[in-house]
Amino acid sequence: MGPRPVVAEVRRAVREAVGDVPAGALVLVACSGGADSLALAAALAFVAPRAGLRGGLVTVDHGLQEGSARQAAEVVRVAGELGLEPAEVLTVTVGRDGGPEAAARRARYAALDEAAERLGAAAVLLGHTLDDQAETVLLRLARGSGVRSLSGMAEVAGRYRRPFLGITRATTAAACEALGLRPWEDPHNADARYTRVRVRSRLLPALEEELGPGVAEALARTARLCREDADALDAWAESAYQNVQADSAISEKLGPLPEGSVVLDIAAMGDLPVAVRRRVLRRAAVAAGASAGALGASHVLQIDRLVVEWRGQRGVDLPGGVAASRRYGTLILARGRP
Repeated sequence: MGPRPVVAEVRRAVREAVGDVPAGALVLVACSGGADSLALAAALAFVAPRAGLRGGLVTVDHGLQEGSARQAAEVVRVAGELGLEPAEVLTVTVGRDGGPEAAARRARYAALDEAAERLGAAAVLLGHTLDDQAETVLLRLARGSGVRSLSGMAEVAGRYRRPFLGITRATTAAACEALGLRPWEDPHNADARYTRVRVRSRLLPALEEELGPGVAEALARTARLCREDADALDAWAESAYQNVQADSAISEKLGPLPEGSVVLDIAAMGDLPVAVRRRVLRRAAVAAGASAGALGASHVLQIDRLVVEWRGQRGVDLPGGVAASRRYGTLILARGRP
């Protein structure tokens, strides 16, 4: 008799996620001990040897609550029972910049990056589920985000892979039960001081009650559709970016510019749809040295006005010491003001 359907489902998801990893490579699972990542660890332990891969585990001790070191040690013990090797605790210090959730996330990913490099891992699996994806879409929607942001978490982002984005949290809990695993319940997951916890415990249930079941699935589907659209627009914008570079004759009229400056031909941008043009402008600003993380929609809108609403206004200062200005029918993005 085969495994329970929920167990087969999590194993299938992991098998598909690592299908392109070279034989003999190490795949790590980031495991907190909760149901999602514990089911992921168990699935990797089953799939890895059958796929000719090595499966390992890392758990991050954020040190934010009493007993965290003991819990991390327990996760490593369970990893040994599952046959995952290596299995390590990564102890981090969480700062305060950007709030507790963002600071913990930065510390966690920095530790995972270091461990993956040191251990030579080809991939790191994360236990985010369909429910996590739905929560992410709601949080970003509330901030007035664009289509790229609403696309949520990617199934593959560099070395990171999220096999469970099509699997519900209830499925991972049921898989753990079927496998005789006892997940850890993180007290932070019930702490209403955290925005995501309020979305999970209050907002999504309210939407389900008022609109009917299937809201989480619909939000996750929205993320997938937005990602497809965003990928297509980004590809279009990348091609357009190459085509709107000012030619050498125009650039010579501008005189010397700081190294790394980007000069765009405004006339060549005239027929681009707004969504593509603004992606081109963001791409150019980052290429010139603007901070990608700090460059917001309002900055891009101000640059766009230099292109389509030119009234002789002064240039635009951008994060990272870059300025955008207009001269001789060109848009110049450079460090400092040309």
